[in-house]
Amino acid sequence: MVDLKTQFERIKDDVNASIAEVINNSNFINGSQVKEFAKQLALFNKVSKVVPCANGTDALQIAMMALNYKPGDEIILPVFTYVATAEVIALLGLKPVFIDVDPDTFNIEPTKIEQKITKKTKAIVPVHLFGQCADMEAILEIALKYKLDVIEDAAQAIGSEFTFRSNKSQFAGTIGTIGTTSFFPSKNLGCFGDGGALYTNIEELGRKAEIIANHGQIVKYHHDLIGINSRLDTIQAGILLKKLPHLNEYNHKRRIAAAFYDQVLGALSPVKIPTRAAASTHVFHQYTIKIMDGRRDALKDFLANKGIPTMVYYPLPLHHQNAYKVYNTANESFPVSESLSQQVLSLPMHTEMDEEQLTYITSNIIQFFK
Repeated sequence: MVDLKTQFERIKDDVNASIAEVINNSNFINGSQVKEFAKQLALFNKVSKVVPCANGTDALQIAMMALNYKPGDEIILPVFTYVATAEVIALLGLKPVFIDVDPDTFNIEPTKIEQKITKKTKAIVPVHLFGQCADMEAILEIALKYKLDVIEDAAQAIGSEFTFRSNKSQFAGTIGTIGTTSFFPSKNLGCFGDGGALYTNIEELGRKAEIIANHGQIVKYHHDLIGINSRLDTIQAGILLKKLPHLNEYNHKRRIAAAFYDQVLGALSPVKIPTRAAASTHVFHQYTIKIMDGRRDALKDFLANKGIPTMVYYPLPLHHQNAYKVYNTANESFPVSESLSQQVLSLPMHTEMDEEQLTYITSNIIQFFK
């Protein structure tokens, strides 16, 4: 699914030198590379504050802690997403409120949000799934109307841009109240372990997130807030510093691979290629097709036998997960997400794909449907 080794080979001298520098200096926690990476990522995303942390899940938790939510507060999120989005809500004693998604973009459906807002609702968490932004214009309008925070889960969409009707553009994660991302190795910008960050243009909120991520302390051993221990270690920051200048190139290569898939697979009637949201660019963290004839699992098995890996993101929507059924108090169905879980299939997508690989993958998909 992802060829991290070949990607590393192209920049290994820079990366190895960066790792060696950290080891030689032996400043493994909060070294200068962490601060420099936060600065460079802020410049890339055109956002005023970046707070590095240990992983994308922690980033979501820190964001909600910084916004001072209380047990019982309700947080709106899509039901078709990775569990981390709901996980931190539940861990903090908050209530996840599920919303169905758009059948084409897979992102939260804004027209379904207002009916779920109550006096306890505090925030909307749009997840920019698979590499493109949710409809942030509509979401921000709802948030403004009801005085809600918007916490962007941008773990899969770094570098994606949303354009408003005014022609103003902003990067995923920098549009709402606060945004989060992940540097898990398979992400478009991935480190060699776990890593994450928060973005915000609200200086006070960013500073509070920074304090929470460091045990709630400003001065060592003086704890002003309840915090957690969530740090991006210096080696990972050094690696990310070397990879960040390549991010636009990486995303461009993903788009080239996606265009190849589009051209070949778009002619197959049982296959629906990814829809591009009208207002967002797509960075193709995943290239996710829909198989419309009920043979998704058969195709997955067929491709596996040909040595072609695929993944189903996600086989169960959140309201069908054992840990989260309790939050679906009205026993509500979410038909779009339930259908998608039976239809979606993500194909190999990474920066090192060449025409030979793409041809092999697509020719085997064509062969299956003959």
